[in-house]
Amino acid sequence: MSEEVLINVGLGETRVAVVENGRPVDFVLERTNEEDVKAKTGRAGHSLLGNIFLGRVQRVLPGMQAAFVDIGLDRAGFLGVREARCLCYLPSYDAENLPPINTCVHEGQSILVQVVKDPIGEKGARLSANVTIPGRLLVLVPNQSGIALSRRIEDEEQRARLTGLVEGIAHKLQACGVTGEPAGFIVRTAALAATEAEIIEDAKRIAKDWADVRAAEKKSAPPAVVFHDLDPVSRTLRDYASLETGRVLIDDAEAYGEARRYCERAMPEMLDRLELFNGPGSLFELYGIEEEIEKALEPRVELPSGGWITIETTEALTAIDVNSGKYTAATGLEETSACINLEAVEAIIHQLRLRGTGGLIVIDFIHMSHEENIAKVIDALNAGFERDRVPTQISGMSEFGLVEMTRKRTREPLDKLLTESTCRKGRPRIKTAATMGNEVLRRLVREGAAAPGRPLEVYVAPEVADWLEREEGHLMQRLQAKFPAKVELIREPRFDRERVEIGVVT
Repeated sequence: MSEEVLINVGLGETRVAVVENGRPVDFVLERTNEEDVKAKTGRAGHSLLGNIFLGRVQRVLPGMQAAFVDIGLDRAGFLGVREARCLCYLPSYDAENLPPINTCVHEGQSILVQVVKDPIGEKGARLSANVTIPGRLLVLVPNQSGIALSRRIEDEEQRARLTGLVEGIAHKLQACGVTGEPAGFIVRTAALAATEAEIIEDAKRIAKDWADVRAAEKKSAPPAVVFHDLDPVSRTLRDYASLETGRVLIDDAEAYGEARRYCERAMPEMLDRLELFNGPGSLFELYGIEEEIEKALEPRVELPSGGWITIETTEALTAIDVNSGKYTAATGLEETSACINLEAVEAIIHQLRLRGTGGLIVIDFIHMSHEENIAKVIDALNAGFERDRVPTQISGMSEFGLVEMTRKRTREPLDKLLTESTCRKGRPRIKTAATMGNEVLRRLVREGAAAPGRPLEVYVAPEVADWLEREEGHLMQRLQAKFPAKVELIREPRFDRERVEIGVVT
């Protein structure tokens, strides 16, 4: 298995693609936050994901089983009862019988919360009181005892070895006062290839981070940020790069420098795999990532045989329908169905990972009568998700050819990140002004590099121009600093949102 990690650093967003055997399988997008977020966190251009805040509970809503917490942004963060129950010391409650939210928090209370989803549009950040401190090999879970291991560590001898090793580390750190309180650890897959000394060093590093959080909490008044997670590039290396990664390509010199500094400190084995991409052309276009992203925004995915699958996501679930088209196997209907279904499995695995689809997923396969063919499809589905970093659970196939599965929601799906719903018949979704604004910025950077010093004119729809000038004016300033030539932004009322024209002024 050949694996590469591609990092595209733009003026308004950082995009990451994990490529296996030349094909993108994971895509992560991190956009620049608004000016108020930058001012209050001191981290221009970085997501809030993973940051820990000392917040103040503004409102507790028992009917919603949620609370709103002021963390210093324009909009309060949302804290649901599942993410707040760790503050409620009532052992009779479990995952199915949640406590009332007002037994977990009360108005005016100061609490530590961690951002698990960035603010989007009019929605505030999604928060959790179950804070964690991630490291390269381990994740520290404060105020909880015990050791958990990545599900991808399957060998029982290795699981026993790592559990015993990390239990000893946790005991020593607590005994010598490094953590200062009980703390558990999650062992990441990367620990499999690490030495005992490296694991100990990683544990000490994140334990110190937690001690710093506690110290900052004591001297701060809410709302205040008390812990910054890594920058997007370093976080990508921590979470996605492994010994299976052949190389990491980064198309920005400053980000490449950040990556080298992080690797020197935390993962020196990756240093010789870092490469600065200087062209020719665009990194994502060279690897076909842009085309794959566009395809992943469409509901229909073609299969090699001539069949296809359609993927439709609602608030409740994602429905996938498998269609045979005109394909017919010479050996009969059962073989046709099995062949199409196995092709569909490969496409489904790829699309769910690339699109970041989570939650309940229902797959309507073409009906098959033979148990051995049904088993082949289910086995292929299970095997295909073994390399997925996101936990999944897959049921058997019903008599109607339906398979239910769940995939943990870890990030906003691609269609919600890049598009929004419309009322237009035949085109239910369209790219957002933010998506188009970032596309414009990328194209301007390319045009500016191709014609250095030459003034540029860019014609865009009015709402895209508004986003670039008003809501994200700092990005245009960064563009002008990068390419001093004049860029004139021209509103074209006749353009739909996705139409852009850029020209060199002669």
